Amino acid sequence: MTDTEDLHPFRVDIPQAELDDLAARLDATRWPAPLPGDGWDTGVPTTWLRGMVEHWRHGYDWRAAERALNAVPQFTTEIDGQRIHFLHARSAHPDALPLVLTHGWPGSVVEFLDLVGPLTDPVAHGGAASDAFHVVIPSLPGFGFSGPVSDGGWTTERIARAWAELMSRLGYQRFGAQGGDVGAGVSTELGRVVPDRVVAVHVNGGTGLPPMPQSDEERAALTELERDRVGRIEAFMQEEFGYIAVQSTRPQTLAYGLVDSPVGQLAWIMDKFREWTHPRSTLPEEIVDRDRLLTDVMLYWLTGTAGSAAYVGYAQPQSWEPAVNSGVPTGVIVFAHDVGIRRYAELDNTIVRWTDVDHGGHFAALEEPELLLADVREFFRGYR
Repeated sequence: MTDTEDLHPFRVDIPQAELDDLAARLDATRWPAPLPGDGWDTGVPTTWLRGMVEHWRHGYDWRAAERALNAVPQFTTEIDGQRIHFLHARSAHPDALPLVLTHGWPGSVVEFLDLVGPLTDPVAHGGAASDAFHVVIPSLPGFGFSGPVSDGGWTTERIARAWAELMSRLGYQRFGAQGGDVGAGVSTELGRVVPDRVVAVHVNGGTGLPPMPQSDEERAALTELERDRVGRIEAFMQEEFGYIAVQSTRPQTLAYGLVDSPVGQLAWIMDKFREWTHPRSTLPEEIVDRDRLLTDVMLYWLTGTAGSAAYVGYAQPQSWEPAVNSGVPTGVIVFAHDVGIRRYAELDNTIVRWTDVDHGGHFAALEEPELLLADVREFFRGYR
């Protein structure tokens, strides 16, 4: 291999000086006055965020998080001019299927930590050896230890081509793909760029944001569940789209505040965890472990990648036009928060399995790991 194809072992080892700097910044936070009511309708409440910061400062253990990350073999490599960080856990079972898992924004590789053991060693976690996977979990370009980005143009297609190259370097010619959020787009694109190598694709949440009905007749043809999802998409575009507008047009301007203020970075990410976990009325730390939430935030903070993650995560070409159908078998699980609609997903994907679930939210691997694991196992049994 050439130098740029080398795989370099990697361990997370943050200098204590950086953790001391974080503690000092948290202690010196300049807090805004709460807005009237101090509720979630105007953003992250000051009272709630102060409680999270108190735990971050005095209860959270980054070194424990480091140990959890370092328990999974990690590597870096350079692909298409970009440093790529990834976790790679091989199964002891010889017939294991390689599986590349891709996160989204504001997520990270931390989302999948609790799935590594059950996927690679199913027998030890209530499964069968025939369900074993070799697991590859890359950090998206510009995110965490894959950041910052060295140039622009990191569309889901380009990321998918990088993942195909990564799997080649690891010796995996046939593999499956799974992901949610941006990771769902990357996973379906993998099927398009190397359809002869991707045995099947599994996504949570849907294959992409569905188009809006273009006529009264089209809307009338929707089921009650589909009309609910269309209504929630319309509400999202009216009430929540602001962060996408900022991230996709002014990521550098946003980065100054988030890279300089750990509380600002925490608030920006927690706003989405509260909105996208399910049920929305429940505080996010009651759904996802508080320390796991903070570890996700830490990967953005310690690497200073708020700007490049925003730039890559949402600087994607937007089109309602169907893409080319790869023909790769695709399975979808849609939890209660998400808005995937099968009739639209079928326009450019070969949907062979679709599961609607009446609970769970956008962060499937964190919120419903057992249900997601079971669906992934069952789906891929037919494509090994």
